[in-house]
Parts: sequence; C-alpha cells; structure tokens
Amino acid sequence: MREIINGFLEGMDVSIYAKPEFDWMQMWQIREGIEQGIDVSTYARSEFDWMQMREIRDALYFYGIDISIYAEKGFSGHQMSSIKFGVGNGVDVSVFAKPEFDWEQMDEIRIGLKKGLDVSIYAKPEFNHLQMWQIRDGLENGLDVSIYASPEFTSGQMYEIREGLKRGLDVSIYADPEFTSNQMNEIRNGLQKGLDVSIYAIPEFDYKQMEQIRVDLEDGVDVSAYADPAYSCEVMRKIRAKLEMDLSRLSCNQEEDLEDSEERE
Repeated sequence: MREIINGFLEGMDVSIYAKPEFDWMQMWQIREGIEQGIDVSTYARSEFDWMQMREIRDALYFYGIDISIYAEKGFSGHQMSSIKFGVGNGVDVSVFAKPEFDWEQMDEIRIGLKKGLDVSIYAKPEFNHLQMWQIRDGLENGLDVSIYASPEFTSGQMYEIREGLKRGLDVSIYADPEFTSNQMNEIRNGLQKGLDVSIYAIPEFDYKQMEQIRVDLEDGVDVSAYADPAYSCEVMRKIRAKLEMDLSRLSCNQEEDLEDSEERE
C-alpha cells in the first residue's frame, strides 16, 4: 500500500502496478522505473521477482539494454546482475549466461573476459567460483595454470600450487591431489627454505607430522630416527627431545674427559 500511496503523491499513474499480483517490493521496482523514465512494461510482470525487476531496470537505465529475456529463461536476480555488469563491460555475456553457472562463477568468468584472459580454461561448471578465482589469478600473473587447472584440486590446493609457481618452486613435488592443502603448505614452506623435502613429502605423513619434521630440519636436526609415518608429531617431539638430551650428556662427558686428560698431563 505504501508504494501505491507514494506513487499517488508523486503524480504517477499507479494503475501500472497497483495490482494484487505484485508484492510491495515488486511495486517498488516498478515505481522506481517510472521515476527514471523507463518503459517499465518490459518488466512489470508478476512472474518476475523484485530482484529480477531491479536488474532489468538497472540495465535499461544505465546501459539502455533490455535483459528481461534472461528473467524469462529463469535466471535469478544474482545471475542477472552478473549479466548486467557483463553488458556494461562490453564482454560477450553468452560465454557465461548459462543456467549451469551460479552468479559467483559468472562473476569470475566476466572478470576474466574483461581482463582479456582465455576464460575457456576455467569457464566450466565443474569448477566452483573459488577454483575459478585461483585459475584466473594464475592467468593474470602469466603462470602455467595447466598444472593445477583440474577439478581434482580443491581451491586450497590450487592456492598452494599457484603460490609455489609464483615463487619459482618445483611444484611437481607436491602438485598431487593426494596431498591436502595443509600438507602442500608444509612442503612448499620447506622448498622455500631450501630443505630436502623428499624426507617428508609423502602422503602418509599428516600435515602436523610434516610440520614437525620441517621445523627440525630447519634447526639442523637429524630427523632420520623418527621421520616415520608411524610416529605421531607428539612422539616425534619426544624423540627429538631425548636425542638432544643424549647429545647434551655426551657433550658434557667429552668435556669432563678432556679436563681429566689435561690434569694428568
């Protein structure tokens, strides 16, 4: 009722939307269009929800293009928003204006098109929008995304591979879906430190075990005594502590023997 009253007060012909089939939010979008001087007949249809109406109105007002056909095809308001911005960006919206893509996937494809990227690499429904983002970012940075542009990799795994490529690392060591993103992170960190990651770059180690071995390698510890998937990271820490204690005792004994030798001389 409020929208009808507001229209009356503004001197509008409210008969266009003062109908029981429209809820107040649909009425609002039609009233807004009338105020903007738009031909609201393109979207003043009860089968269009208010979000679809809004996107049609915006496209007409800002770009002079009627995108109501996408509402007729069943695209949601969010999807139509991506299409609207695609029209505004001057890109070929037919590449992503497909019902199999959700609005977030559409956005990633639209942004890639706007930046002149080869979006065919990731414009596939099997990639979620987070995976698409990782591939798009790699393309923007001139990376060989073919190494990780596979639905087998999660977005987190893709991130670790992409970061490795950016840093010039040999990602082939961990670019394997068998490794979780956390495991990949530990291997990548080791490679960045120049460590021999082959000691722990094994799927059987969980990422906490990998972390323990990596930290110990950084400290110059001989991890061969406990670099075994059978040992939990807690056990690994205990073994390291015992080794350090034994080494400390050995060092003390050597010092005592040296002192005794000097006294006899």
